[in-house]
Amino acid sequence: MMILAVSEGESLDSYVADDFGHAPFFLLVDSDTLDYRVIVNEFKDSLSGAGVAVAEAIVSLGNVEAVLTGGIGMHGAEILEKAGIRVSPDEDGTVEDCVKDFMRRLERRRSFETNA
Repeated sequence: MMILAVSEGESLDSYVADDFGHAPFFLLVDSDTLDYRVIVNEFKDSLSGAGVAVAEAIVSLGNVEAVLTGGIGMHGAEILEKAGIRVSPDEDGTVEDCVKDFMRRLERRRSFETNA
């Protein structure tokens, strides 16, 4: 699964950023291998509309299945969800830990749905 984490830094041991639209970086992480690509947030210094612009840019990537963030506004979340991208707000910790924890929660949820 391709997961995009908003990040304070350029590595998996960087912390997930609290502010979706103004995060300095995005890490596009393959949850199976933890290989990742760093994307610089060109909208981080925008005075308004950064969340919407970032959400639209993420959708345009075409291969993102989930977004991990510390916080996100309703407009950005709505754009992502309409595109079929899962949004996990309130993430706290390193990108690597949050990706692993998200996958663990997702697998648990899938197993409950299968057994229901």
